[in-house]
Amino acid sequence: MWPASVVLILYLGLCAWLWLMQRSLIYFPTAAVDNPLADELLLDSHGETLQVWRLSAGNERAVIYFGGNAEEVSQNSPDMLEHLGDRTIYLVNYRGYGGSSGSPAEVALFQDALSVYDHVAGQHASVAVIGRSLGSGVAAYLAASRKISRLVLATPYDSLTGVAQAAYPVFPVALLLRDRFDSLGRAAQIRVPTLIAIAELDEVIPRQHSEKLAAAIAPSLVEVTVIEGATHNTIGTVPQYMWSITRFLNGPDNER
Repeated sequence: MWPASVVLILYLGLCAWLWLMQRSLIYFPTAAVDNPLADELLLDSHGETLQVWRLSAGNERAVIYFGGNAEEVSQNSPDMLEHLGDRTIYLVNYRGYGGSSGSPAEVALFQDALSVYDHVAGQHASVAVIGRSLGSGVAAYLAASRKISRLVLATPYDSLTGVAQAAYPVFPVALLLRDRFDSLGRAAQIRVPTLIAIAELDEVIPRQHSEKLAAAIAPSLVEVTVIEGATHNTIGTVPQYMWSITRFLNGPDNER
């Protein structure tokens, strides 16, 4: 048995390592790629340049997409065009992802989401927002901060703190975590129709975290769909996923 003092030193050392390395455990920036299906927009945001892929330009309605923490967003282009091509689609590369400059962090991603929205909203009659995984927290923040028509949260979490604490119960995650993405705390400010898409077999964000978020949004506004057979990373390959999003965004009470 190791002395208690050694165990304590090791534990504190692990806490310090988690504090220092946490953003490298949250964000996995993707490399820059070409996207022949899209127009490249380079937007200024708080001293950084954001690369945004625009699909199906010139439509009255728009949809902004925020992806996962390791997602190369341009790969969504074919499906988005097939199912949502009657809208102009904006696929956002976070800071440090793709051709965007800078480094990702919660406050920066929130600032950038507002910058993208303000650019898009000035050119379209209505703006819907889709956020997947990490992007669900960005999308929830945007929905609580700006006027959007509809919100889709795919494989969402209640908060990054809640997910991390459940995964690492021996560490004081609430004290260590800098980027918290507290969607649960913003749920009351979400005042638009919201679809929550849950992967039935999600092994990254257990569904109770998604269900907790859904329960905090006004019942008259929220719809929950479970994508059967889907895991966290395969949900986009299940046809029910895009069908559900398309049906929801084309709902009878949607802005036109």
